Amino acid sequence: MLEAVIAMVLVGIGGAGGAVLRHLVSTVVSRGFGHGAIGTFAVNLSGCLVIGLAGGLAVGADGRLSPQGDAWLLLVTGLLGGYTTVSSFSLQTLTLLRAGKGGMALVNIGASLLFCLSATVTGFAVTYSLGAVL
Repeated sequence: MLEAVIAMVLVGIGGAGGAVLRHLVSTVVSRGFGHGAIGTFAVNLSGCLVIGLAGGLAVGADGRLSPQGDAWLLLVTGLLGGYTTVSSFSLQTLTLLRAGKGGMALVNIGASLLFCLSATVTGFAVTYSLGAVL
């Protein structure tokens, strides 16, 4: 029971930090580029890269992803869970569509999927290959 409470506290603390970080990064980038979708894209891209790095570090000797421990709960489940903003991405894409900006909405969807997945693969490959070397 105590272990479950500790896990929830770690995820909650990480999630709060991730939400604050998401707001800061999204606001700064959005102001710089003039649209909220760009800020959300920057958050999603950086979050995907970091989760790819963490995933690469969490690969066991058998080649399987084996996330575990307090650090994973705090940093990946909590911090990154609070940081990444796919729900905001969806709402902003809908907003673009409703504003008659279908082309921008499609660019937002395609770029987010392509670049975020690529960033995750890159982060994973970098840390996995470094771990394999060590």
